Amino acid sequence: MATELSKKNILDFTPPELEDIVAELGEKKFRAAQIFGWLAKGIECFDDMKNVPAGLRSRLSEVYYIGLPEVVRKQESRDGTVKCLFEFEDGAQVESVFMKYEYGNSICISSQVGCRMGCTFCASTMDGLDRSLTGGEMLGQVLAMRNLTGEDIGHVVVMGMGEPFDNYEGLSRFIRLIHDRKGYDLGLRNITVSTCGLVQKIREFAVDFPQVNLAVSLHAPNQELRRRTMPIAGKYNYDELMKACREYTGLTGRRITFEYAVIDGVNDNPECARELASKLKGWLTHVNLIPLNEVKGREYKTAKGKNVAEFKRILESNGVAVTVRRTLGSDIDAACGQLRRNK
Repeated sequence: MATELSKKNILDFTPPELEDIVAELGEKKFRAAQIFGWLAKGIECFDDMKNVPAGLRSRLSEVYYIGLPEVVRKQESRDGTVKCLFEFEDGAQVESVFMKYEYGNSICISSQVGCRMGCTFCASTMDGLDRSLTGGEMLGQVLAMRNLTGEDIGHVVVMGMGEPFDNYEGLSRFIRLIHDRKGYDLGLRNITVSTCGLVQKIREFAVDFPQVNLAVSLHAPNQELRRRTMPIAGKYNYDELMKACREYTGLTGRRITFEYAVIDGVNDNPECARELASKLKGWLTHVNLIPLNEVKGREYKTAKGKNVAEFKRILESNGVAVTVRRTLGSDIDAACGQLRRNK
């Protein structure tokens, strides 16, 4: 991709900020809403803004660029899932995944180029962290995928590469950008953010975005087992994390989802299920069991189907809401935990 690093990505700016920009360029502030609306349509160049004066379009192009990422590689699964390796202006690469469900189309986007959390079963962290994405770069993944597939996207999950709460500023700006009624106008309840458990940010998120869905990657019923696979448990112990999650549900009144990757011989036995049930019984939660999506270079194997079924039965028998996640895109390494930055 030809870089325009001396310019700024106009997708990063909110309508009030765009008002200041157009005012500085000698134009009326109402032009900002027009520009923001065109950007939400996924246009690729300023000349596509037909109702914006040519002079303003020209002046904008001298200072700004429209930061839709370039598609380096596209893969399509047998089940209709589409995975794209996207590249930004500085050459940074991330993967995003488009998925079809009965309730509509969804996209899983990345929040960082790589990840530094170090979860031992995940591909995204294998190459470490390069940098965080801006809010506009996160939005750009949605717009570029919609352009590519020609399909409306009504749900966004921030569960791709990176830890969203490790990029809280970029995440917050993304949510505000995609939710803005002058632009994409995506409902907050159609956005889900997943975290491996940054306790302070869970509390902050509850205040800032109480309507956005929160998912916590738990993957264990206790501190000892969680620490074996998730280094973050060394900083925030299990009890501290669960306390923050209870505070979240108490403050927001919203159900919290716990993601639990079921790993053969690690956390898939009935004892783990009973212990997890004892922690969650009577609480406003939902458990999403994820049969581990195996990653090249990682030693872990997915749990046997009968073990996943028994795990689910035990949780249900204790009154814990639970589902087994439908695996999409595993044949193109597009399933949960399989995304990474590579060509």
